[in-house]
Amino acid sequence: MRTGAAAGYLGYYHESVCYASDEDLLAVAVPFLAGGSEAGEPTVVSMGGRNADLIRSALPAGAEVTFLSGDSLYARPAAAIRSYRNLLAGYVADGATQIRIIGELSPEMFGATWDSWARYESAINHAYDEFPLWSMCAYDTRTTPEPVLADVLRTHPRTAMPDGRHVPNATYVDPVTYLSDQRRPVPDPLEHGEPLVDLADPTASRARQAVRDGHRGVLPDQDLEDLVLAVSEAVANAHRHGRAPRRMRLWTGTDRMVVSVTDAGAGPKDPFAGLLPAGDGTDGGLGLWIIHQMCSHVTMDRRADGFTIRLTAGNPYH
Repeated sequence: MRTGAAAGYLGYYHESVCYASDEDLLAVAVPFLAGGSEAGEPTVVSMGGRNADLIRSALPAGAEVTFLSGDSLYARPAAAIRSYRNLLAGYVADGATQIRIIGELSPEMFGATWDSWARYESAINHAYDEFPLWSMCAYDTRTTPEPVLADVLRTHPRTAMPDGRHVPNATYVDPVTYLSDQRRPVPDPLEHGEPLVDLADPTASRARQAVRDGHRGVLPDQDLEDLVLAVSEAVANAHRHGRAPRRMRLWTGTDRMVVSVTDAGAGPKDPFAGLLPAGDGTDGGLGLWIIHQMCSHVTMDRRADGFTIRLTAGNPYH
């Protein structure tokens, strides 16, 4: 049986917490977590060190709350979805009838990579809806940019307030609609310069070799191998599902490698492509999901003249 604000609710009860002080955060988080502990529900905090310590010190003695490292869980959007789905499935298999989680993203994600995390916040409304999950996503209004806060309200159906209310967000957008919106990715500064590699109609094998040749020691060996695999998948998808002309470009900086693969097709039709696996890979859905697992940052840009997927390995927070 579900408890609290999610009592009687089926599926994923997804809330934002937009707080302006430590007191406001605790006013929401402590009753939420203590209530889960009292009800015997799996109750989890996935936050950075400062806020995790703040909440831990405010919880009543004996509260059964699990603290996870938010930094490790939120490394990449697709990987975060995979990790959370595994966590939730484990709790349900153990008999949980409701799971409570409060988490937060690192402020460094609010810059060049924010759109991928906004897509994550939207997609999980669908990705977690098979589980009896009640989660809160915390955003500090003192440090979160206004455009990010606007996206938070568009991707969360409701907001938990310090006074105990749970308020529907008037600007919430269904995830299929939100993910289908054609928003322009933020360019990587490296793309303003001449590419180190520029290939017309490359084969997957030629693309793999180009990545190896373009490496200048900026990536650990495993990150390089992951990028090689991801680029191979991207080029194969461009041949399998896209249209000529096809083009691959590569830039290498001091802390990252950036690769774009462009074709004249329309790109994937599935709005959840990349964030969730689709089928067995024969339609490209699994390949895109693998790409999102392998790279530090992935963007997909659809324009009238074609589709571009950009892969970043290394530091994506330029």
